[in-house]
Amino acid sequence: MARAVSTKQKLVYTVIGWTVGLLIFFPILWTILTSFKTEGEAIASPPSFVLFDWTLENYAEVQVRSDYFKHVMNSIIISFGSTFIGLLIAIPAAWAMAFSPTKRTKDILMWMLSTKMLPPVGVLVPIYLIYRDGGLLDTQIGLIIVLTMINLPIIVWMLFTYFKDIPSDILEAARMDGASLRKEIIHVLIPMAIPGIASTLLLNVILAWNEAFWTLNLTAADAAPLTAFIASYSSPEGLFWAKLSAASTLAIAPILVLGWFSQKQLVRGLTFGAVK
Repeated sequence: MARAVSTKQKLVYTVIGWTVGLLIFFPILWTILTSFKTEGEAIASPPSFVLFDWTLENYAEVQVRSDYFKHVMNSIIISFGSTFIGLLIAIPAAWAMAFSPTKRTKDILMWMLSTKMLPPVGVLVPIYLIYRDGGLLDTQIGLIIVLTMINLPIIVWMLFTYFKDIPSDILEAARMDGASLRKEIIHVLIPMAIPGIASTLLLNVILAWNEAFWTLNLTAADAAPLTAFIASYSSPEGLFWAKLSAASTLAIAPILVLGWFSQKQLVRGLTFGAVK
């Protein structure tokens, strides 16, 4: 039998948990606080934590200098668009590998995962040339395509793991009742795997939202998402820390809010099938 955890051990684990959580959150908190400082206070040494003259001028200047809402819409369209297209491709692929495996299924999965180990800069030149000749540079559809490709292995792997936990007898019973392949996936498989699909969707939206390498190299102005919005505050004249912090705060705010309200679904999906 498992040894009961004492009150002292629970207190130690709680303190460790809060300490780790605060260490992870501290850079975000510091960025938010810096966004309310003047440029002089932002680079002051030693830095001030709370006792400074709070100002909103950085946010006002960011709004004047850049079209924030245009960047937000680009991020939403690109991140959700690439995730939904990835799910449309990955669900049938994961179904095939989970319920109709072959001797090469594991090799295919490992090969797909190995593509994530490739440095993006190694394929930047051919993709850039293809996008240039195809008229896809600085377009939303161009970024949706490339983000779908780079995140597809993760989507397939996650869905494959969730689908493996679903008893195949249920799908066989649906076939015996006359369900077609399309109905089997849409009406049986997907409803049973909703927690896993939801967590996969949320995780890949976050990955696409935070992607910087491809957005900075394949966009200029029209399709630039929030990662490019942040990078625009690094100029030859130097870094303006207060304004950069304001831009960063505005960029991370939507995804932080989404993650906060979706944390239960994300945790439920990530633990889907963990207890038999």
